[in-house]
Amino acid sequence: MKGADEVLLVIDVQNDFMPRGALPVAHGDEVVPVINRLASAFSHVVLTQDWHPAKHISFAEHHPGRAPFDMATLSYGQQVLWPTHCVQDTDGAALHRDLHVPNARLVIRKGHHVDVDSYSAFMEADRKTPTGLTGYLRDVGAKRVYCCGLATDYCVAWSALDARSAGFEAVIIDDACRAIDLDGSLARAWEQMTAAGVSRIGSTDLLR
Repeated sequence: MKGADEVLLVIDVQNDFMPRGALPVAHGDEVVPVINRLASAFSHVVLTQDWHPAKHISFAEHHPGRAPFDMATLSYGQQVLWPTHCVQDTDGAALHRDLHVPNARLVIRKGHHVDVDSYSAFMEADRKTPTGLTGYLRDVGAKRVYCCGLATDYCVAWSALDARSAGFEAVIIDDACRAIDLDGSLARAWEQMTAAGVSRIGSTDLLR
């Protein structure tokens, strides 16, 4: 069992990110059994959920003449316009039915403000609005955050980078993540994470 200062952060393992979902991540369902095995080795697990209002600013349908995956300039900077996904209290926003993490202590819901997106589990895309996760982890004495889930190049990467910025060690569990890889986004994400000191490991090595 991992120590009390090590936290498994399980990011956005939700129906809309599965292969038949509204914003599918290729092979996204493959992370579920890996995460279930990992969770049993941690005494401390935190989950996140994308939790968008129906009229969320990141949805392409609310930008006339724009299509999903177009880029738009919003008040807080550049934003990918996404297909409508993970709308509050819908089946698409629910955690995958086979995800089994009964020992999770906290669920962070992000992207619930209508006028700003939120990839990171720590900080919304305006880079000003915290989710409260940093304070929680400090209060419980966490030092290292292991990140897994969906998608590597967006919510997982942003969360790992913000974990480092907040002073935690950050580790990506490679085979417990899958990526969208939109126009080279995966390679860019890894360049940023490597430069920030984010490390990577496979679940088999971690569970030895």
